[in-house]
Amino acid sequence: MTRATGVADVTDADFETEVLGAELPVLVEFTAGWCPPCRQMGPVLKALAAEEGDRLKVVQLDVDSNPATTNTYKVLSMPTFMVFRGGEPVKAMVGARAKRKLLEELADVI
Repeated sequence: MTRATGVADVTDADFETEVLGAELPVLVEFTAGWCPPCRQMGPVLKALAAEEGDRLKVVQLDVDSNPATTNTYKVLSMPTFMVFRGGEPVKAMVGARAKRKLLEELADVI
């Protein structure tokens, strides 16, 4: 699996603590090692984490090794991005996108 540097991995075991219990809004990328568009998003997520780290936590969840969380949020397509705030999903987006576009879409939630 290609990991974005500076972007934490979360699992079924720590999702509640790392995402639902986070003080900042959290952008979760539901990703998979076999997904080329997911790999394209690595540099975008790394840059986003570096630039917006004081306002937004950015994490990745591997759907293949974390089926419980994936099923809880009914994630079917990769990559799926979900923003959680106060323990609740407040926005969902499917598919790779440019950083500028992603920032535009996140503007109302961070």
